[in-house]
Amino acid sequence: MGLHRSPSASMKYYLPPQELLDDLCSRFVLNVPKEDLESFERILFLVEQAHWFYEDNSVVQNPSLKSLSLREFTSLMFNSCAALRPYIAHIDDIYKDFTSYKVRVPVTGAIILDESFERCLLVKGWKIGASWSFPRGKKNKDEEDNTCAVREVLEETGFDISKLLKIDEYIEVTIGEQRVRLYIIAGVKDDTVFAPQTKKEISEISWHRISDLQQAGNEAMSRGANGLKLYMVGPFLTSLKSWIASHAPPATQKSETYFKGSLGNATNGSTGATKKTKNNHLIQLGFESRQPDTRPGRSFRSFKLNSSMIIQAMEASFSA
Repeated sequence: MGLHRSPSASMKYYLPPQELLDDLCSRFVLNVPKEDLESFERILFLVEQAHWFYEDNSVVQNPSLKSLSLREFTSLMFNSCAALRPYIAHIDDIYKDFTSYKVRVPVTGAIILDESFERCLLVKGWKIGASWSFPRGKKNKDEEDNTCAVREVLEETGFDISKLLKIDEYIEVTIGEQRVRLYIIAGVKDDTVFAPQTKKEISEISWHRISDLQQAGNEAMSRGANGLKLYMVGPFLTSLKSWIASHAPPATQKSETYFKGSLGNATNGSTGATKKTKNNHLIQLGFESRQPDTRPGRSFRSFKLNSSMIIQAMEASFSA
């Protein structure tokens, strides 16, 4: 994630001052329940939230601040936060394992169909060259699949699917070690207004004809018939077409128009990484697959996190 700014020969960008880093560390890392400090995975998710806040708020309010990648920001946080500083020597391994862990976190979202069942809603990421995908996102700790889907779709499109979601109507795909479940939300009106509720994540929202989206087999990345760059769309299409074939659309008149809900200069940002998959691709319709082991602490190396030391630092920060 990074802020898109026009280059200026006279403009200099500065790293965040220590006071700002201390505030971010206190707000996002130390001021959390103790169980969130029990593993590096959870701590780096907290650092990631601090990074989003820095990019979406601090940099916007102070354009002289340098826009940082998550990796750069993580190094700064580990160097500046007393509770994290003892682990700076392991930062490369910690960050590498965190990115590996993230692609195993279950993802849920929705396939939103129009009233004719001929078109589905796709969202486009914020970064230059971003792909189109179904609205979806990673589950939070102890979050139910349907709850996550409602939250993520609302964040990315501004549309509340809670009253339309049916628990048993979903398509589930396992790509690599990541389980992706998308609930089928059918019969949404063409003139529905969509707008993301998060900053720098989504740049466009559009209806797309399903017939223009080509199946990609086991590949997460694919291209539509019109050259559209797609991510995690193709693996769902066969099951989606089967579902549509067995369900009559509520609209008796098929629409011939193409409705596009472009967001223009919306201030949002995508963090989803693209990854091609091999032959361990599993599609299930309305059936829950065995979930991969995504418990914290399963992937990290021999060095251990001293959570008691971090908790002591947290308590000291409040008593100061």
